[in-house]
Amino acid sequence: MATPAKRTLVVNGVDGPLALTVSPRARRLSLRLDAGSGEVRVVVPRAVPEAEVTRFVARHAEWLRRRLAALPPARPFHDGAVLPYLGEDHRIRHDPAHRRPVERRDGVFLVGGQPAHLPRRLTDFLRREARRELTGRAHRLAAAIDRRVAGITVRDTRSRWGSCSAAGRLNFSWRLLLAPEPVLDYVVAHEVAHLAEMNHGARFWALVNRLHTDVPAARAWLKVHGAGLHRHG
Repeated sequence: MATPAKRTLVVNGVDGPLALTVSPRARRLSLRLDAGSGEVRVVVPRAVPEAEVTRFVARHAEWLRRRLAALPPARPFHDGAVLPYLGEDHRIRHDPAHRRPVERRDGVFLVGGQPAHLPRRLTDFLRREARRELTGRAHRLAAAIDRRVAGITVRDTRSRWGSCSAAGRLNFSWRLLLAPEPVLDYVVAHEVAHLAEMNHGARFWALVNRLHTDVPAARAWLKVHGAGLHRHG
């Protein structure tokens, strides 16, 4: 299958270039905003003239400006930055003499090595920690409902916090590690419940509520603050 063609597009009234993806599977023009990078992507069906794409984007310029203005500020990983871990703020500190790549202690992420390697080292550490936290919790909840987890994958997903395959594999975003602990626990409970109920019906939600003590509060937190988790790093 051919890879969709990608290029950039500049439209008057829109700050910065837009990422343009020509997709043979697209049925109509669409705009997508990546909450993590702030990139705006225009998905274009094959054979649509660029002039038509430009007019489409221009018609939605005000919507784009509002969405971009509403994004939380970007929070890159660097010495002195503050990063939440299970909802608790930690300070990032760089020490080139520190022997371990990353160590978390007393509210601090201590990162060794060259400064240029700090973002990658910290991201790798957080992914490993997320896998550890999510794996233990998922297996415990699955055992509580007499189900088995076939496997766990941790990625930097953008469109959803978690998913469950028909084969029983659970997928999670590592950025859940940055959320308060009850929020992470809710997403785990949600996906584990799918091991028994592959739907969002009444029995599914009854099971989620059995596995988690305050589902409405966790869902509300993600709705308000979820986009901000993608702005870290």
